[in-house]
Amino acid sequence: MADQSTMHQSVPVYGFGAPLEEATVAVIVIHGRAGPAPDILALAQEIDVPGVANVGPAIAPGVLNDELWLSSALAAVGEVVDMVSSAGIPRERTLLLGFSQGACLLLEYAARNPRRYGGVIGFSGTLVENGDKPRYNRDSGSFDGTPVFLGCSDDDPHVSESRVQRTAGLLTGLGAEVTMRIYPGMGHTINPHEYEVVRNMVTTVVAGHRGT
Repeated sequence: MADQSTMHQSVPVYGFGAPLEEATVAVIVIHGRAGPAPDILALAQEIDVPGVANVGPAIAPGVLNDELWLSSALAAVGEVVDMVSSAGIPRERTLLLGFSQGACLLLEYAARNPRRYGGVIGFSGTLVENGDKPRYNRDSGSFDGTPVFLGCSDDDPHVSESRVQRTAGLLTGLGAEVTMRIYPGMGHTINPHEYEVVRNMVTTVVAGHRGT
C-alpha cells in the first residue's frame, strides 16, 4: 500500500482551454472519488469561456476522514494553486471547482485558506467535518466577499441537504457570498443550470479583469 502521507506528491496535472502562461483567468477542477482528472475537465467544455485555463490534478482516491490522506490531498491542491499563481494569475482571478469528493476537498482547502478568490463552486459536496464540527481554523482569515456556489440534490445518496446548509452557513461566517441551490430529485450529478452558473461566474471574472 502506498504511503498516504506522500501519495499526492508530484501528481499529474491535466489542462484544457488556454495555456496557463497565456490565460488571464484559471479554473482549478477537482474530480470525484471514482472519476479521473481528464474526465472532469470535460466540464470545461460546458463552460467554454475563451482565455481561461482549466487545470485538474489527478487526486488519488481515498477516504475523507483519513487525516493522512486528507492532508496529502489538500497539500496537492495547494501546489496547484501555487502553480497557477506562479504563472501570473492571482487568487482573485482563480476559481476553485469540484464535484463530489473533489468539491469536499476544494471547499475544505478554501476554508483553511480563505482569501478573495475569483469564485468557489462545490457540486454535490460539503466541508469535511469531524462529526458536525468543522476541521478548519475559524480564525484563519476571510473570503472577503468571494462568491461561492453550492449545488446539490435533495435526494443525493452521498450528501445530505443539512450538511450543505451547514457548509453554506460556515462559509458565510468566513466572509463568503454564498448561493445555495437544492435541486429536487436530481441525484448525484451536475445539471445544466449548474453549468450555466459556472459559466456566468467565470465570465464575470474575465470581464472584471478586462475592465481594469
